[in-house]
Amino acid sequence: MSLLDHYADQLDSLKHQGQLRQFTSAQQDGRWIMVNDHQMLNLSSNDYLGLAQNTQLVEEFFDLMPTSAKRMSSSSSRLLTGNFAEYEALEQALSDAFLGRAALLFNSGYHMNIGILPALCDVRTLILSDKLIHASMIDGIRLSKAQYYRYRHNDLTHLEQLLSQYHGDDKFDRIIVVTESIFSMDGDETDLKALVAIKSRYTKVMLYVDEAHAIGVRGERGLGCAEQYAVIAQIDFLVGTFGKALASVGGYLICDPIIRTFLINHMRPLIFSTAQPPINMAWTQFIFSKMQDLNAQRLQLKQLSQQIQTDIRDLGYACPSSSHIVPIIIGEAQATIDKAKQLQQAGFYIMPVRPPTVPKGGSRLRVCLNTTVDQQDVINLLKHLAHSSFKS
Repeated sequence: MSLLDHYADQLDSLKHQGQLRQFTSAQQDGRWIMVNDHQMLNLSSNDYLGLAQNTQLVEEFFDLMPTSAKRMSSSSSRLLTGNFAEYEALEQALSDAFLGRAALLFNSGYHMNIGILPALCDVRTLILSDKLIHASMIDGIRLSKAQYYRYRHNDLTHLEQLLSQYHGDDKFDRIIVVTESIFSMDGDETDLKALVAIKSRYTKVMLYVDEAHAIGVRGERGLGCAEQYAVIAQIDFLVGTFGKALASVGGYLICDPIIRTFLINHMRPLIFSTAQPPINMAWTQFIFSKMQDLNAQRLQLKQLSQQIQTDIRDLGYACPSSSHIVPIIIGEAQATIDKAKQLQQAGFYIMPVRPPTVPKGGSRLRVCLNTTVDQQDVINLLKHLAHSSFKS
């Protein structure tokens, strides 16, 4: 028996369950994606503001950058020789935008979430996390020394019951509540104002909120749900990514200066990773500045999202979304795959999401809206969804 047979058997099992993942070779051209010579409207990208598709912005950026500033590698961690001026300039821009709070950059959102909590948490820390947080935060919690419990998704009453139970426990010096603002699979959101109000009643509680899918698309300047609901200063660890609406790569943390310095000294993925190329930092700052003025695009995305949410529910599909991430919950994995293929044949690139990414029985089509999608596109999609062959 080959040592590879164990893994081959597991892959076969995934295939029979309709859960085998594979890379897809694709070419992208603006709002379109080409797969196997078949052109489709791209409704699976996280490019919510269409900035990654904007070639004029790319040209403007490179026209502004002298050749000497186009450094394609940092060749070091930031603690050695990789702390280029572009890093400090971007962190200062973030700090200026987020009410003067400290900012710290990371190579990716995943890198960020698996590093912060293990650095901050010890055996005297309790973590209470929303049941549907992203895999990166789950992994960060598991890598930490903290004890943890999950509260029911977006059930702040259940969260407060857990806080009442454990806040007085002498075993814990601090309790960190971990959640997302907009959830990546359901497209629904946490009531940040209510969460902050709960925190104010418990002296040991700190908040960790991931704005990966909110940065750029929520708030007057696109700073996320924390800006939208005026709670930036009340969130202890406000994290997000640049790889979605901001058309770049990397993650960030907005926090107290003490936390920033602590992480520089204790966060292993930060200390032991080569820093991103300085040109990436310069591009992110360029896009971050542009993004803050895109209120018309944010309004367009909001209106489009509300339209499709209503229409999908009217068709009888479960759709918990209150954002630009709009799931169409089918249930069974193979049926979801089949419906995704039918939509792709009709010209809509929508991908199926299956367990373990979502709970068993929760397979869905995940529609990611962006500002290059218009109302006619939505009308055409809904016509196909309304077709009898799409009924569960």
